Amino acid sequence: MNHAQLTALGRALRLLGEHGEALTADTPDAKLHEVKADLRRALDLLEESVSHAAPSTRCPEHPNGPVDEGAPDLCLLCETRRRAARRAEYNGPAPYQPQTEPAQSRYGVRADRPQPQQRWLPELWNGQTWQLCGTPRRDRREAELFIAAQRRAPRAAMAYRLVHEFTDYEVLRVWGTPVRVDIEPMGNL
Repeated sequence: MNHAQLTALGRALRLLGEHGEALTADTPDAKLHEVKADLRRALDLLEESVSHAAPSTRCPEHPNGPVDEGAPDLCLLCETRRRAARRAEYNGPAPYQPQTEPAQSRYGVRADRPQPQQRWLPELWNGQTWQLCGTPRRDRREAELFIAAQRRAPRAAMAYRLVHEFTDYEVLRVWGTPVRVDIEPMGNL
């Protein structure tokens, strides 16, 4: 709640307090309608000021967390932690789990493979320079099929090439003719 909202809400609630002190058994209906309008205005200000959902628990750490009706603060997360602590009192601490070796990676680790992996990079000529036009492939045939599909697309580039990457780069094949295109209209006049 920002300062302006806080000030407006405080003013509206003080006005309602004054209305409450002035109420008597013979208060006219016009005055009651005025109280009703002021009460609605205060509720609207309060609705604008509230930014979060109403808390579902009485827990200050997890106000909108899952609810456990049996917990004193209704918080399932804190109650689970308390239950684990009570269990540890009765059963003793959890048994020691020795640290195991890290699982082998599907792709290996850097020390296993000091050279970069072999990849084929599909590139297109954008009129100024070669740019990557798809994800690098591990299979040359798959990369060539990708470029063939790109060449059949409705908005194909004027040229494509396949670059082999393994420690260094080597252009394997070029489709089309790359022509440098001036990006300024009418030739920089």
